[in-house]
Amino acid sequence: MSVLDIILGRRLANREFNERKIGTFEGLPAMGLDGLGSSAYGPEAALSILIPLGAAATSCIGWVMLPIVALLAILFASYWQTIRAYPSNGGAYIVARDNLGTNASLLAAAALMVDYVLNVSVGIAAGVGALVSAVPALHPYILPLCLAILAIVTLVNLRGTLDAGRVFALPTYLFVMTFGFVIGLGIYRALSSGGHPQAIVPPPAMGEATEAATLWLLLRAFASGCTAMTGVEAVSNGMTAFREPAVKYGHRTLTAIVVILGVLLLGIAFLARAYGIGAMSQEHDGYRSVLSQISAAVVGEGVLYYTTIGSLLCVLAFSANTSFVDFPRLCRVVAEDGFLPKSFAIAGRRLVFDVGILYLAVTSGILLIAFGGITDRLIPLFAIGAFLTFTISQAGMVWHWRRSIAAGHSSRENKTHLAVNTAGALTTGLALIVIVAAKFLEGAWITILVLPIVIVLLKGIRSYYDQLFDELRAAAPVQLSTLSAPIAIVAFESWTKLTENALMFAMSISPNVTAIHLLKLSGPDQEEERRRLEERWRTQLEEPLSRAGMSPPRLVLLQSQYRNLQIPMVKLINEIKTEHPGKRIAVLIPDVVKDRWYQHLLHTHRAARLRSRLLRMGDEDLTVISVPLRIRHGAQHDHPE
Repeated sequence: MSVLDIILGRRLANREFNERKIGTFEGLPAMGLDGLGSSAYGPEAALSILIPLGAAATSCIGWVMLPIVALLAILFASYWQTIRAYPSNGGAYIVARDNLGTNASLLAAAALMVDYVLNVSVGIAAGVGALVSAVPALHPYILPLCLAILAIVTLVNLRGTLDAGRVFALPTYLFVMTFGFVIGLGIYRALSSGGHPQAIVPPPAMGEATEAATLWLLLRAFASGCTAMTGVEAVSNGMTAFREPAVKYGHRTLTAIVVILGVLLLGIAFLARAYGIGAMSQEHDGYRSVLSQISAAVVGEGVLYYTTIGSLLCVLAFSANTSFVDFPRLCRVVAEDGFLPKSFAIAGRRLVFDVGILYLAVTSGILLIAFGGITDRLIPLFAIGAFLTFTISQAGMVWHWRRSIAAGHSSRENKTHLAVNTAGALTTGLALIVIVAAKFLEGAWITILVLPIVIVLLKGIRSYYDQLFDELRAAAPVQLSTLSAPIAIVAFESWTKLTENALMFAMSISPNVTAIHLLKLSGPDQEEERRRLEERWRTQLEEPLSRAGMSPPRLVLLQSQYRNLQIPMVKLINEIKTEHPGKRIAVLIPDVVKDRWYQHLLHTHRAARLRSRLLRMGDEDLTVISVPLRIRHGAQHDHPE
């Protein structure tokens, strides 16, 4: 096995594609980590906005989380219907493309792409924040830890969605069990003590109130807390990952995600109020996350605490996995429509779309570096993309049901579907307005600015492909009158077996062959070089060909004061084109095959540079041909190119 096989696994065949699909057990870790992980930074983001209220923040958190959970329920009902209506892929891009048109679909695609990149960055940053809150000595290493986790998640996803789901299953289900136990025990103690439980490890005291609880402050807290819902759309976007029946497994996975997330959000809000727990600044030493404070207050700082925080760290850090599952699939669909490079639509060695995975890793890494891996700095950019896609998707489904009813399918069920998606579109649209207004000056303007730039880029890519298709389209039968042997030109650097191989091939395709050699030396040395080459040309090529009754190729020696063959070669080609208008010219470039990585370091790569320069001429009558020669191992020398 090669090193690549050990790291990424063996290359998979196309017939194994269905075997690599997932069920509900793998679906929750693969697509639910974003939603489950957001239960940590969503309530904390809301409490961070309420810090100016001091101790009164805990009494307000319930009024913030209740409408968020209600909105979560509406989204659940809406996406349940979307999965049924689009069982192969119910992502916002597909729904908008089919129902709202190209521009709406591109807006959805741009919003999803930005949201997925931000989800990776925020999830990993929040995971490292949980680690630092448990081990404060690691505070100086926040960014390196973020980048290390990003590399791990990327590597696991390059092995395939099934592998990622299985690898992340243990921390996912451990998180659900441990925090389910902590929240359940905390609620029991709070209720049995009359609402005032005794914390095993008292949380840090909250500061004095500097503001009063206003509607605007609560709306800002709601906008920040809405980041807890960013993973709800993941299942509908990733339906192609499920095995058949995909709708059944999609519905089960969506239900598990929403139910667990709803319980966590309500439980965290309840315990934060009961134990008097508020948010702390992540940039200050001694930072402790809200979930860390809740866990310590309920179970102390023993083995269970570190097990709970460890599972939280894994879920938060690996919540990026949801983006790594859905982002490449979104890019594949967009690329198939011509709005992204075609390489995004090609499955790699493990039947996943490697280009999308690597692109997501690079862009997320850049974002982490730019913001220093601090969650609080990234949160203001978050949620806009998610709620924009929520709104577009629900609006698309409204139009979908209206068309169905207008076509005569006005059943009671379809009318119910229409009502549910209409409620979803209105509520998510209203939430989007609140989020934009509350977060605009905090950095949301960056996301709003990026979206039209991404759309312009997508349209530019499609414009290129449209132009390319128009140019390449065969509009008429082939012109047989143009069939004739080309003028062959062989570029060579010295008389070697490489040159001989290229000349033999050139003479097999054309009776008119010209060999081009660049004289690199000057003065007496140049004359000696010319003499030796002409002598070898005469004895080793011209005389054997003459005895066989064949015409030898013409030898042309070019000079370049800058030791560059490209310029005189282009000049010669233009002269031949002038002398023989409409005649095809074939330039043959001999090259050594490099089997080992280090061999690329031992060659000059002049052949590659010449080939690139000639291809950039873009002439229909010019053909560039590489004539390779593999040198036996053990007898390999630095052959000129």
